[in-house]
Amino acid sequence: MEVRTAKFMIGQVVRHRLHPFRGVVYDIDPEFSNTEEWFESIPEDHRPERDQPFYHLYAETEATYYVAYVSEQNLLPDMSGEPVEHPELHDQFGEFRDGYYPMQTAIN
Repeated sequence: MEVRTAKFMIGQVVRHRLHPFRGVVYDIDPEFSNTEEWFESIPEDHRPERDQPFYHLYAETEATYYVAYVSEQNLLPDMSGEPVEHPELHDQFGEFRDGYYPMQTAIN
């Protein structure tokens, strides 16, 4: 069994490779761990491989805030230096600095 290391860290600001959103990583699954229905809803020609890290994000666009579940292959580090304004962010993280949000709460 191959051991994979996550490319991104909890608290890191990332952006989607194709879609216009960015967010903060708040949890990481070592491989796909969502529902089959969710996976099948992705068009077949865009479906990611299952055996890679998947990231839970507090995500934002110019118009809205939401929670996203994104494969590692579809994320890039966000180099804007701008904070994320998601309203749930501050319940779990401290103040933004150097592209990251430090954890405020313990991880189980």
